[in-house]
Amino acid sequence: MCIRNAGYPASLELRKLYVAVPDPEAHKHKQIRVIDESGDDYLYPQNFFVVVDLPPTTRRRVLEAA
Repeated sequence: MCIRNAGYPASLELRKLYVAVPDPEAHKHKQIRVIDESGDDYLYPQNFFVVVDLPPTTRRRVLEAA
């Protein structure tokens, strides 16, 4: 879930759930790759997001909508 969007107000909405794309190299640099409002995946600072653990049924629905 997005908790900060400084510098990216058009790309990231506060309190919105975003799908993260696994990227071990980005993780090494304290970044996270997410599918943003453009529909493409981009790198953002990890501290812009918190991980939300969703129940399996909800997770499937969120991923289907992405």
